[in-house]
This record gives sequence, structure tokens and C-alpha cells, in this order.
Amino acid sequence: MLPANLLDSHPNGCATIMPVMDDRLKTLAAAAQFDVCGCGGGMRPRAAIDPTRFIHKAALPDGGCASLFKALLTNVCVNDCAYCINQKSLDIPRAAFQPEELARMFMELYQKRMVQGIFLSSGIAGSAVSTQTRLIETVEILRRRYKFGGYVHLKLLPGVGADCVETACRLASRVSVNIEAPTARHLARLSSGKNLYEGILEPMRQVQSLQLRSPGLVPSGQTTQFVVGAAGECDRDILDATGALYHDMHLRRVYFSAYKPIDGSRLSGVGAASPWREHRLYQADWLLRIYRFSHGEVSLALDDGGYLNLKHNPKLVIAARQPWLYPVDINRASYEELLRVPGIGPTAARRITQMRQIHDVTSVEQLQKLRVRWRAAMPFIWFRGMSDGEKQLCMAPLFADEFSRLESGSTLGRVVERPSGVGAL
Repeated sequence: MLPANLLDSHPNGCATIMPVMDDRLKTLAAAAQFDVCGCGGGMRPRAAIDPTRFIHKAALPDGGCASLFKALLTNVCVNDCAYCINQKSLDIPRAAFQPEELARMFMELYQKRMVQGIFLSSGIAGSAVSTQTRLIETVEILRRRYKFGGYVHLKLLPGVGADCVETACRLASRVSVNIEAPTARHLARLSSGKNLYEGILEPMRQVQSLQLRSPGLVPSGQTTQFVVGAAGECDRDILDATGALYHDMHLRRVYFSAYKPIDGSRLSGVGAASPWREHRLYQADWLLRIYRFSHGEVSLALDDGGYLNLKHNPKLVIAARQPWLYPVDINRASYEELLRVPGIGPTAARRITQMRQIHDVTSVEQLQKLRVRWRAAMPFIWFRGMSDGEKQLCMAPLFADEFSRLESGSTLGRVVERPSGVGAL
């Protein structure tokens, strides 16, 4: 049971941690921060951590957020994953909850309206099957004893069998197994104990098969996560694997987590991945998943070394490398053509096509009202009635100047500040 003064609140209603908080909760909440479970890519600080640490503010696609209880069942682990703070070789405090304890703790927070759902994961203590069984038992307690019908994101541990996968899918709102690396060769650099095909891809296939047979299972779909920059992979490797996962496994989301060195790990000499690299991967993923760009189109954003440009978003790079497609007549272009204009996202493209049923677009002011990022869009569009100043913004200055510098080399090594929101690409 949670200590009573753990739930003391500030006047603004935000719960605060007191020194008497169970040390296990501190340890296992901190150990869970590696997994990304919210809507990534805006680089609003990624799903900000609540002052209580075990309450994770997961960002949602609509700009809102959901409070998730997020802690590991245990951080004891038999694996040696070099990117992970719970790897077996590190001398760190270890702790564990019993399923009953974790379920009861969540329900106390839920009943006090501090959380809306739970993200449940674990290190592998003993075997993957025995640990997964305890995770499943936790969810069964929530569903059957406490009658909790809300959101449960349940992690599938690498190497679990079909029985565990099916039971998890019948209980959870969302399931995920982290792929971490794009190829078996890259994964071998990170972990000696994980098998990409049998341990990770096979459970994904089993989830997909269950969903095809029973479409109501796992209503929030399955997801996965890549560690970016730890295994020497390039962005092309990650995007090739991402495209294949969407196509072959019908994943709902792919998340990216920039590698951060861990003291004492065998990868401690590998530098941290730039947050801009993570951000650009999310933008490229957005083009694949939301804008429905083909894999070949997204590949145009890569440089000769297989990396996304850190200075320019991938949609802008793709447009710049196809100058023969622009400018588009904003009053005649199809929805798909509008989506390929920098500064025009799905919402703006729909509004433009709806407005055209009544009258043409004739001014920048109209574009602004339609939520077009007009400064980004102007070099790529044309409409009747453009002013002389607006015509001067069209095409030539961008391609002649800005992208001659873009093509001169990758910005991968540049030290940059953390980016903020994705917005319309």
C-alpha cells in the first residue's frame, strides 16, 4: 500500500513524493524511463516525467497527454544489453514487486485520479516466460479482481512463447516488443542474448496473426522501439526496418530513443546520439505513417552516407530534390500533391480541398487561416492573384542558395540544441 503522505498534494493538485516513499518504487520507476510509450517525435520534452517519477505524462497525437503509471515489475535482468541501465553487469540497486503489490499500487493511484492507465514492463529475472507470466498475472488482477477496463500497455519480453503472447493480447490495450536495432548484425553489437528473428520478430508475427483472426484484440495495436546511435547503424538502416515493420507486421507505431552512454557499460565510449537525429527520424516516420509517402520517396531525404540531414526536415529535403514537381497550383493540386508541399499537413490539405469547392485560394491570409505554414510553403506553390512580393518568394532563392549548402555534406556531427514540436512538415 502506498504511504499516506506519498499522496500529499501541492495547492495546484500535483502529487509530490515524500522521503518515506518505498525505495523499490523509486528504483523501478527510474529503471522504466528507458522505454518510450507516448507519442514521440514532437520533441516536446519527450513525455515529461511527473515529479512523482512513476507517473509518466505520455504525449498524445492531438497535443494532449495521458498520465500513465510506469514502473518495472523488476529491474533484475539476465541480459547484457549495452544500452540499458538494467543490464546484468552493472552494480546497481535491484528490486522487484509481486504482481499483487503492483496491481494494488496502480489501483490506489487510479482511484485518486492521478493516473489513467498503466505501462507495464520488466527486466528478465530467471526466464522470459516466467517473468512474462508474472506480468500477465498483474494485468489479470487488474482486469478480473479490480474490474479495471482502461488502458494497459503490456510489454512482451523477447523470447516468450505463443501462449504468453496470446494471453497478453487478450488482456492488454497495446502490446510491444522492442526491436532495438535494425538488423541481426547490429543487435549482436548490443546484446549477446537476444535473437532478432526468433525472440523479437516471431512474437510480432504472432500478435499480427491474432489480430487478423480476432480484429478486436489489442485495440491500440502493437508498437516497437529502436535505440538510435548505439550500434553504428545509419538512418537508412532504421528506416528500411521501420518500413518493413509497417508493411509486414502492420505495427501501429515505431518509437525512437536516442542512445545515451551508461557508465560501466561496454558502450560507454560511444557518444550520445543527437536529439536532432531522433527528431528527424520521427519526422521521416511521420511521412511514412501519416502522410503515406512511399519508402522510395522518404529515401530521397537521406544523404550519400545514409543519414537524414540534421538542419532541414526530411519533407523539405525531398521537395528540394524534386524541383520539377514545383511550384504546384494550390487551386488545382490533388490532396496527395498538397501533402508533398512543405508547410502543408493533412489538416491544411483537407481544408484547402474543402475551400476550393466554394472558391479559390487567392491570398496568403487565407492560407494562414487554413493552418498552412505559409513561409515554408511559398517557395513551392502558386495561385492566381499572387502579389509581386509573393511571386519573389517562389522557388528560385530556395534552390539556388539554401540547398547548395545542404548538398555540400551531412550535418550529422553538428552540436545542436534539442528541437521542439513537429508541426506540419
